[in-house]
Amino acid sequence: MYTPHTEADIKAMLSAIGVGALDDLLVVPESIALKAHLEVVPALPEYQIARRFEHFAAKNTGVDYASFLGAGSYRHYAPPAIAALAMRGEFLTAYTPYQAEVSQGYLQAIYEWQSYICLLTGMDIANASVYDGATALAEGAIMALNENGRKKVLVSRAIDPNYRAVLKTYCDGLDVQIDELPLTKDGTTDMKALAAAVASKEYAAVALQTPNFFGNVDALSAAAREAVSASETVPIAVVSEALSLAALATPASWGAQIVVGEAQSFGVAMAYGGPYVGFIASTKEHLRRIPGRLVGKSVDGQGRTAYVLTLQAREQHIRRERATSNICTNQAHCALIATIYLALMGKTGLRDVAALNLERSRELATAVSKVDGVDLKFAAPFFNEIVVDVHQPARDVLAKLQERKILGGVDLGRWYPEFSTCILMNATELTTTAQIQSLATALGEIVRVHANV
Repeated sequence: MYTPHTEADIKAMLSAIGVGALDDLLVVPESIALKAHLEVVPALPEYQIARRFEHFAAKNTGVDYASFLGAGSYRHYAPPAIAALAMRGEFLTAYTPYQAEVSQGYLQAIYEWQSYICLLTGMDIANASVYDGATALAEGAIMALNENGRKKVLVSRAIDPNYRAVLKTYCDGLDVQIDELPLTKDGTTDMKALAAAVASKEYAAVALQTPNFFGNVDALSAAAREAVSASETVPIAVVSEALSLAALATPASWGAQIVVGEAQSFGVAMAYGGPYVGFIASTKEHLRRIPGRLVGKSVDGQGRTAYVLTLQAREQHIRRERATSNICTNQAHCALIATIYLALMGKTGLRDVAALNLERSRELATAVSKVDGVDLKFAAPFFNEIVVDVHQPARDVLAKLQERKILGGVDLGRWYPEFSTCILMNATELTTTAQIQSLATALGEIVRVHANV
């Protein structure tokens, strides 16, 4: 909250605490104090400030590049209506909306968000959102750990490496062991290894990502599902490209009990990596273990519709030893943006966008696979990302593409040493045929030069 004070107010407060000036409240150690004079732009009229920021924005030449970057953050079209609605003053609260009597609009939006997530995932319940997809995975794992008391978690190596890193941070503090499942030659999780591992009945949960980090559809096989069920291991589905939920079977259909993920694709700006909006949904059996808040729909004393916080299983609201999580808040505004996006798109609109992503990614796969010296690494079904093997260091090829104003994708060697010659490429509805052809042409020239050398 912003509270202005007069000079008299400030002097009175400083006098009360025995301080002569505001600067005396903060003493910067000499070792780190700024010695040089700091050039600060003087106060400017508003139109000159706008012009100054336009100048700064013009320095960002990235908008002129064709981008095939993905790996957990995706370019999708966001209708202008989202900003017009989400940036209304009624939604820009100073803090998380607690009081139902003054936050009915926000609580209704969260209720609708939860409803959309349940429809898309096939789950019974969803929470009011969490920080991002990575923390959603960690919190989902904690739900499973609390469910059966085991101290080991099994995760696919095809899950986003950043998600796995955050999960490790959480589990290190809980003395929980993480074991990883190997990949098949098609870039999916080894289901035989999964079935053999869970047969030990040592694991609280097994987590798979679909589409996985390589873009491949990766879900429990029938045999693996039986093994997981027999072992009483909780299956967790991870979804980092939320738009895929409009094209693929729901995680519930292949046995997931907990679904976690990232909803950035639903109208949330890429914003240099955040803030984004994570989601957690589950079957009703896990109701008392889901972190954060759940908004419910009821009626007030006069019979009118009323939205209320029905469950808050976190340490600020219940006895700390009974809390399921210490997560403190939810990404309310980002979840609002995603909710507005879903409402604007509707069922058919969302499917149309997902279909466009499928179309563009297959156009991309066809174009690059025709380039001599370039191959598709995997043959598994995929959504809007593919892995391309250029048979030379991927980082070198990407650097040469960037010189041509093409952001060709992500070097998989950063996380998977065995894929150091592979590039993870992404195409969405914003990718054009001309951009795909430019990429294929540039790849052909770069690979040909390397072959001649």
